[in-house]
Amino acid sequence: MAHPAHLVACGFGSGLSPKAPGTVGTLFAWASFPLLSSRLSDLELLAFLLLAFVGGAAAAHRTGVDLGVIDHGGIVWDEIVAFWLVLLLCPTHWGWQTAAFILFRTFDIRKPPPASYFDEQVKNGWGVMCDDLVAAGYALLVLALARFVSG
Repeated sequence: MAHPAHLVACGFGSGLSPKAPGTVGTLFAWASFPLLSSRLSDLELLAFLLLAFVGGAAAAHRTGVDLGVIDHGGIVWDEIVAFWLVLLLCPTHWGWQTAAFILFRTFDIRKPPPASYFDEQVKNGWGVMCDDLVAAGYALLVLALARFVSG
């Protein structure tokens, strides 16, 4: 935590978990989302997420360079911002949010294309952030299909 970018990139400490830091970072996002959503309108929250994404790319890049691994496991700001987006667009019922959590983590871990492209080929902060944005997109797509089918 030698630089403020490290604090952000490591999810205010949630990425320092010795086991499953990405999952812990996503849980941090889930726990902190009610604070954001209760203080910001949906449009303000969307603008905040855009800033968090752009700033997160810079913070993740700086932290990755300093740690010597561009997509270090302790960098979880990408999971946090992407899951905040999922929660913004997901029904607020705990069942939907639980499904969103499971889907997001599954897609983030498995990295189906084009997430795998960003993970393997884009070795900078943008790649770190974008593969999770793709995972969020897949999770939201499955949730939308489930919601459509369920009526």
